[in-house]
Amino acid sequence: MELSQHLELKQTLTPQQILLSTLLQLPSMALELRIKTELEINPLLELEEDVIELDNPEEEAETEEPEIDLEDYFSNDGYEAKEYYDKSAEEFEIQNAYLPSLAEDLLEQIAAMRIDGEQKRIIEEMVWNVDERGYLIMELTYIAEKFEVDVKLVEKLHTRLMQLDPLGIGARNLRECLLVQVEKIHPETPAHFIVRDYFEEFANKRFERILRKLHLTKSGLREAEELISHLNPKPGDGYLDPRTNYVTPDFYISEQEGEFVVTLNDSFIPELRISGSYKNMIANQRKLDSDTKLFLKKKVESAKWFINSIQMRRITMLKVINSIIERQRNFFLKGKDFLKPMVLRDIAEDISMDISTISRVTSGKYAQTDWGTFELRYFFSEGIEAEDGENISTRRIKERLRVIIEDEDKSRPISDEAISKVLQGEGFPIARRTVAKYREQLSIPVARLRREI
Repeated sequence: MELSQHLELKQTLTPQQILLSTLLQLPSMALELRIKTELEINPLLELEEDVIELDNPEEEAETEEPEIDLEDYFSNDGYEAKEYYDKSAEEFEIQNAYLPSLAEDLLEQIAAMRIDGEQKRIIEEMVWNVDERGYLIMELTYIAEKFEVDVKLVEKLHTRLMQLDPLGIGARNLRECLLVQVEKIHPETPAHFIVRDYFEEFANKRFERILRKLHLTKSGLREAEELISHLNPKPGDGYLDPRTNYVTPDFYISEQEGEFVVTLNDSFIPELRISGSYKNMIANQRKLDSDTKLFLKKKVESAKWFINSIQMRRITMLKVINSIIERQRNFFLKGKDFLKPMVLRDIAEDISMDISTISRVTSGKYAQTDWGTFELRYFFSEGIEAEDGENISTRRIKERLRVIIEDEDKSRPISDEAISKVLQGEGFPIARRTVAKYREQLSIPVARLRREI
């Protein structure tokens, strides 16, 4: 045995940073439901209109346990950021927004479950951390730590979540998502066994091994593949009623005499503060036992984190959109043909924030402009110089690549090298490695995996 020392650099996110990261990922309309849930979870949070003023707000109470100074936690309990956004001065007529029904439907199903309140809150926490594809983006261990419960209970509740409609919602990966569905719809079939035991082989088109291991014929494998192809790999997609399937903008942007007016669509978000009624309890701290004081300390701390994160979310989103407008000024003035190459790093450097933060803000958020409504990710693309010297957006090249692959012979898919030659013939100096990079960004598999039986 030997003792040794070594230096290791690790980045550990605090609970406050994790909370802010979670809120930044939520579109504005989903944020409203998230706030309602937090109000139910934390009794020390309340809406501004529900505030109960103290009879003697300046009265200070003595304390016998200075190690838990509750007065400090209740100080500076207002986190209003009205200087950043004056809702009363809003000039836009905000359209009646469609509230995505997936979260609502899941919460209704959870409410009907025969489980206790804490377990319902744990599953609701998972719902708020399901991305637009329908996948859970938070570790179960973190949820267990947040609610101070055994991770096995969280795993059990996670299984219950995936059994809700749509099946597979909240899965952590594609295999888990499909396995939940195939176990329910096609149990004890070759399709079930393939997803359960040979998913990697199936995903990588290693059909010969599957045929040998499951003693299947080629027709049997085709039948199993057909069943699997009808499972839903993205249970969060296509959930909206097509009659009301329109985008709710998170930002409204208009040009007025060469200047841009930006409105963050959060006028429906209530102002929050620490509950005044609980302040009354602090007036007589000597009557509180240590457990009650510790409970209040934790809840006040959690409430302040949440209020502050709401404020920081607003500030961060406005910084990001204003930086985008500054860099894409010609687009907002003249239209789509004037979109410039731009990457996340450009915005991160402009406002001195981490690229991961910019990624969260721009994911799933939309801006209504004079030229239409666009996802913020639309404004980001790298640039490349064509043979005629024009600096064009890679978005145009990716669209051409997609068309080439869509038109290929599926029995003999075209290789990245061949695609590169086609694009070069059209005036785009694109190497094979670049084709592979763009293809992966479009979530298109390699030629071998596009081959059909």
